[in-house]
Amino acid sequence: MNEQGLGRGLAALINSNEMENTNNSFVENFDINNIQPNPYQPRMHIDPEELIEIADSIREHGVIQPLIITKDKNSNQYFLIAGERRLRASQLAGMKTVPVLLKDSSPQEKRS
Repeated sequence: MNEQGLGRGLAALINSNEMENTNNSFVENFDINNIQPNPYQPRMHIDPEELIEIADSIREHGVIQPLIITKDKNSNQYFLIAGERRLRASQLAGMKTVPVLLKDSSPQEKRS
């Protein structure tokens, strides 16, 4: 019996392209300066001390969960859908790029 795939985790069983493909969205590193904040951000206040803690974690571990962004077809700018605190903490941590999922979004998603 061939046990080549055993002991190597999920990556040994699934093509790496399939692992990063989520609903036709791919995780990619994206220039942090090209992401505009969500103008409909529901969070009115972000605790500065919490941002410092998140920034420290990002310096140590990186950004674990990708931000979700969308491209505005009119302006060709990229806007944040989800991950405002991760974006701000990444900026605070001095990151140049962050992992993102680029997603087509509905107006309702942009406002959430």
